[in-house]
Amino acid sequence: MQQDMKYVYQVYEDGSFSKAAEHLYMTQPALSIAIQKIEESIGMPLFDRSRRPLKPTAAGQLYIDMIKKVESLERDLDRQIHDIQNLNTGEIRLGGSHYLNAYILPKVLTGFSRDYPGVRLEVIEESSDVLADMLTEQKLDLTFSCNTAFMRNFQRYSIFYDHILLAVHRDDPVNRKVSSMALTAGDILNQRHLKPDCPAASLKSFCGLEYILLTKGNNLHDRALALFEKAGFEPRIKLMLSQLATAYHLAEENYAATFISDRMVKSPDSALFFYKLDSELSKRLFYVLLPDRNYTSHAVKMFIQYLLLQV
Repeated sequence: MQQDMKYVYQVYEDGSFSKAAEHLYMTQPALSIAIQKIEESIGMPLFDRSRRPLKPTAAGQLYIDMIKKVESLERDLDRQIHDIQNLNTGEIRLGGSHYLNAYILPKVLTGFSRDYPGVRLEVIEESSDVLADMLTEQKLDLTFSCNTAFMRNFQRYSIFYDHILLAVHRDDPVNRKVSSMALTAGDILNQRHLKPDCPAASLKSFCGLEYILLTKGNNLHDRALALFEKAGFEPRIKLMLSQLATAYHLAEENYAATFISDRMVKSPDSALFFYKLDSELSKRLFYVLLPDRNYTSHAVKMFIQYLLLQV
């Protein structure tokens, strides 16, 4: 990227001439003069200096968009040259929610690193909304999602299904009313909940419970609210959390009921009963998503192939 572009993009990133100058290891007056020269050559200001933090003008936004395209093309060129030189090396920057990083990816990442030690992996953990934005900005090589709303903008490959279960502590009196539908952790590990003859419970049977829900930005937040709406009642929300694993552990301590993924159940010893839900919303198909760009590196292609075989 040309030096002028680096100056403009750093000011855009930081929203401040002083902060950008620090990151560029130059003085603020020198940076201001450099930006002014660019603006003079264009004939328009690039930044609205009346706003704090600084925001690009209409012309500035066009300039920023062009910089992003140039940066993307440069990255693609670097990847192609690198792939020609070294087919089994490279780097992959992947993003996942805590649920994916903790329960789905550990075995995959460990195996892939063993088979391809020359590929460096960087794992980013954020909510699904943040990861989608990062993928759009091409700050990630890939991420995972079950939200079809924004998938049309990305390359995608279906990877795995998971199933949302209602988790209720075994000491809760509600279990006696629906005992024929209660599943143990052992049942889940044996995949009894996936069999056609396994009875599904109506969420309405659990309208009196208190719930732990995930916060906005998590797919299971929206999915849970849709489940409650379909069941016809307003949930009594006791706590909102950003991490599904924390909700799971709190439910095991009888704090409140919660929704979990069947892929989180790893041990037959649990203080919870699990309930299969009579709703299509309880079944999720996850995809691996790639940014919309002209070139996908050999390392990323290898990872996707490995992932398809493992999950």
